[in-house]
Amino acid sequence: MGSTEATERARSILSALRRVVLGQETVTRDCVVALLARGHVLLEGVPGTAKTLIVRALAEILGVRSVRIQFTPDLMPGDITGISVLGAGNEFRFRPGPLFHDLVLADEINRAPAKTQAALLEAMQERTVTVDGVTHELPPVFTVFATQNPIEFEGTYPLPEAELDRFMLKVAIPYPGEETERGILARYLEGFEADEPASYQLQAITDAAGIRALREAVRAVRVEPAVLAYITSIVRATRDTASLVLGASPRAGVALLKATRALALLDGREFVVPDDVKQLATAALGHRVSVAPELELEGVTAEAALKSVIEQIEVPTT
Repeated sequence: MGSTEATERARSILSALRRVVLGQETVTRDCVVALLARGHVLLEGVPGTAKTLIVRALAEILGVRSVRIQFTPDLMPGDITGISVLGAGNEFRFRPGPLFHDLVLADEINRAPAKTQAALLEAMQERTVTVDGVTHELPPVFTVFATQNPIEFEGTYPLPEAELDRFMLKVAIPYPGEETERGILARYLEGFEADEPASYQLQAITDAAGIRALREAVRAVRVEPAVLAYITSIVRATRDTASLVLGASPRAGVALLKATRALALLDGREFVVPDDVKQLATAALGHRVSVAPELELEGVTAEAALKSVIEQIEVPTT
């Protein structure tokens, strides 16, 4: 797939998603960027802000299989990975769990216990699951969209840093603006229903093979040494600032690099520019750093501290 064709296909995916999810320009862009860059997404927003709708719409647009897993305190690893069952002939046969889908919506991910989180962590990082000592490959397009509520903490388990580090981007979903919210209500008068994908009036734009081709096109996007150095400087600066007690890992730099290449493809360029890095740095690094406790008490967020760090890094001219 040529770069021009790949850009047109990627833009058509984004355009179709925005016809369903109104007024969330940055959110939809970042979700498509992560998908193209073969990364997972952590969606953070209060209930009713279209987190589930994003995944349902993407599944329709991409022509792939999706599943929603409701994470609860009693959810066991086998409930998501699958189990071995005794079949005819007294032989054990693996029965795949819901993770064996292309798009997986892990709803309220922070409500599951640690052992279930660990099973998901392997799936996200290795794209495999291991049951009874046997490793099983997940679908090539496998992508996790996890959700969490930013204000509800009762009955939740904070996501460990190791798991947060597996998400390429953390996307905060704000309330829509007034005009957008009126538009949402008007669409329901016209017959739209969030739980009925047929009402989205979408047609599949591509398929699993097409997504893999788009990802290959993303890998062909050039990154000049100056931009590579810029990414490295930002990541390393997070470890040297007094405002952050936990800096970004090398994996964070890889995630930011991959995401910028996908954004460049969406913008119709065959190369990454520093502005791509600045646009995605907070989404790629914000959930991987921790602000100093004394600043946290003053209301300083990790994202705000990170933006301050980025502003101090010299932007390359090429």
